[in-house]
Amino acid sequence: MLLADDQPLLRRGFRMILETEDDLTVVAEAGDGDEAADQARRHRPDVVLMDIRMPGTDGIEATRRITAADAGVRILVLTTFDLDEYAFGALRAGASGFLLKDVRPAELVAAIRTVAAGDAVVSPRVTRRLLEEYAPVLPLAAGQPGPRQPQLAALTDREREVLIAVAQGLSNAEIGARLFVSEPTVKSHVRRILAKLGLRDRVQVVVLAYETGLIRPGGKFSAE
Repeated sequence: MLLADDQPLLRRGFRMILETEDDLTVVAEAGDGDEAADQARRHRPDVVLMDIRMPGTDGIEATRRITAADAGVRILVLTTFDLDEYAFGALRAGASGFLLKDVRPAELVAAIRTVAAGDAVVSPRVTRRLLEEYAPVLPLAAGQPGPRQPQLAALTDREREVLIAVAQGLSNAEIGARLFVSEPTVKSHVRRILAKLGLRDRVQVVVLAYETGLIRPGGKFSAE
């Protein structure tokens, strides 16, 4: 694990939390985006905890560099959110999710294990608030056909329903309850959606749904 934050005390706090877990090891720290990208290239950590606002190269650009160089490195964005208008940019750059900096230790550890296992951390509450705030200023938020819109045609009606539910922040269990199917069936649908659309995880599903206009701010969706 790599810790990237310009505040040494925060890095130390995260390290103290993580090093109490037998299966988590901090291999390096970084105080800015350039150093984070360099350390990620050198150590190839499974997970990077990435701050957004750092001097020089910020967390968005560092995320873009790291994921472009090694798709196997998973990035969790650390953000204060209310003061940070760049969190959505980090998701578009390839982050697998984001956490508020006041996250509880148990939630932090669980989130790290989730992304290390290849899944994404998408908090329905925070995701909805973030996307409702910034979706109106995205280039495709007005509903113009996006470059990936034709790919959506490859989805079945059921897969489209699942995609919408994922983009609304529902868990697999909640999607199953809504669509009256089992949780394993939902997982199968999600895997097929990711494969058909060339996406890596659920976070990218959320981003795509907003960029293509399939989901509108406020959780509404388009039937077009």
